[in-house]
Amino acid sequence: MQIVEQTPAVSPSSAAIKSKSGKYLTFGLGTEEFGVQVLHVREIMGIQPITAVPQTPHFVKGVLNLRGKVIPVVDLRLKFGLPEIEYNQRTCIIVTQIQQTAQQRMVGIIVDGVSEVLTIQGDDIEDTPDFGNGIEIPYLLGMAKLKGKVKILLNINKVLTAGDLEGLDGIAN
Repeated sequence: MQIVEQTPAVSPSSAAIKSKSGKYLTFGLGTEEFGVQVLHVREIMGIQPITAVPQTPHFVKGVLNLRGKVIPVVDLRLKFGLPEIEYNQRTCIIVTQIQQTAQQRMVGIIVDGVSEVLTIQGDDIEDTPDFGNGIEIPYLLGMAKLKGKVKILLNINKVLTAGDLEGLDGIAN
């Protein structure tokens, strides 16, 4: 008699959610909490002098010099259509490394304030809800349910498209 061991089949959905589990840096924008995978975070800093670059989208604040490297800086509030607010002592820039096509690029994102680093299990993450026909939100990784609250998990590689940073290619690398 031969014993055959069967492994339970993993549905594509649950495999995708499991791949989303891990450490996330959480931050606030308005009244909402967001998270980005720590693997994409290079640095967190207070507001720095930013050099404006003409003819860029309204949410691109400009560029800053980060230890000799010029990186674009995006105000995430403005990118997400939230009202602009005055920066304060909690406002900070999260320097992220994003993958665009075949190249990696450093981008600073301005947020209202950083909260904490959380380890989020796959069981705590739900797929992005269906918002109806014609509404696509590719930059959402999922929704984390923690301590009775929902944190919106972002795919930082898709928050900023190549078109968003167009015009900065010659300046920032």
